[in-house]
Amino acid sequence: MVFLSIQELELAINYWRSQLPALGEELYLCPEVAALAKPYALMIMQGAQRVPMDILDESAMVAIQGYLKNTQNN
Repeated sequence: MVFLSIQELELAINYWRSQLPALGEELYLCPEVAALAKPYALMIMQGAQRVPMDILDESAMVAIQGYLKNTQNN
């Protein structure tokens, strides 16, 4: 089973925030950050340091995979 640590999740959120900053007066989050916000909040509320990747919904998984793809070679 593959796990995602809270630190990795924070890095992914910050990556997407730097690539696609919040928009408008309402500061709407980009879809990638919005998708990662739910598992991040749940981890904080539960005091979890890591979660299994297979519990992420499709949009969160796509956001994580995009982050990994774009940062793996750096």
